[in-house]
Amino acid sequence: MRAPVYLDHAATTPMCAEARAAMLEWLGPPANPHSAHRHGYAAKAAVDAARGDVAALAGIAAEEVFFTGGGTEANNWAIGGVMMAAGQGLRRIVTVATEHSAVLEPCRHLEALGAELVVLGVDAQGRVRLDEAAAAITPGTALVSVMLVNNETGVIQPIAEIAAMARAAGALLHCDAAQAAGKLAIDARALGADLMSLSAHKLYGPVGVGALWRRPGVELAPLMHGGGQEGGRSGTLPVALIAGFGAAARAARARLTGDAARIAALAARLRARLPAHRLNGEAAARWPGILSLSFDVADGARLLSDVTRHVSLSSGAACAAARGRDSHVLAAMGLTPRAARATLRVGLGRGTTEAEVDFAADTIRAAVAAQTRAAA
Repeated sequence: MRAPVYLDHAATTPMCAEARAAMLEWLGPPANPHSAHRHGYAAKAAVDAARGDVAALAGIAAEEVFFTGGGTEANNWAIGGVMMAAGQGLRRIVTVATEHSAVLEPCRHLEALGAELVVLGVDAQGRVRLDEAAAAITPGTALVSVMLVNNETGVIQPIAEIAAMARAAGALLHCDAAQAAGKLAIDARALGADLMSLSAHKLYGPVGVGALWRRPGVELAPLMHGGGQEGGRSGTLPVALIAGFGAAARAARARLTGDAARIAALAARLRARLPAHRLNGEAAARWPGILSLSFDVADGARLLSDVTRHVSLSSGAACAAARGRDSHVLAAMGLTPRAARATLRVGLGRGTTEAEVDFAADTIRAAVAAQTRAAA
């Protein structure tokens, strides 16, 4: 029996050879980079090198990058750190209905503690309406949090325009760039961001490590209290994971242009071989490696089940699917529950082949045809 084709790269990516090799170097030796002796200095040198490689992905300085336990922690630190900073007070937070739960849930938690939360809607293409953003981002706003590339649709938000609104109102702009780093050329400062979250396992690095960039001068309350090793983020750093993150970031940067062109071609090839479908967010600026495809079938659960016997993909974010939730992203874009359940999220990756794309298209076509025949 053929092993399932993997087309769920938006959920996680396979670790690249460069990351694996870098990690193996640090899985055995004593490696506390905070120790003041030769073993500690060697570990610190490995962390510093990785910090530089991660920084280069976003056009930022190495000393402005702080390692975390993943993208979720980076988001929580950015959001909670701003709102809990000394003298800040729980003021207004503005975010977007299509954000990842790693942003929405920390915002809702702060709302329960007394902050004012404004959640912006999106248009049918999944884009923030700039007039609504301008009306919401007023003086008294502490933080605006908007992702760069949506994890379900690939839609790219107008970060620079929103950041300008935040700056004019005296607010900070946090950008979740987990799905963008290593796929798009990013310049955090040119975007106008003050904080940016990154995740290693979305760019062919290991699970369990991420990073938060913060512009110099941005004050954050610590998320965890302890030794304060990482700019206020306490805990001994996992050198092997960080080395893998750095190697993956370096490889992604080197392959950025080639990967993007190849994945765009694969996306076009897949769509040309599919039965009638809707690409959610088609008219917006998009990262082509994430495709949210809706089909006119009665039983979305059966469609997903039939397809995933042979092709590993999802109907939306993996964390929502694990809890049996419908996609809040597609609901915000105006899709009915039935249409959202009849949606497949395809995540193409660096190792995806034309043969795999063709096999996936054949599998989806057969699953859709089976429901069409049953309804006739």
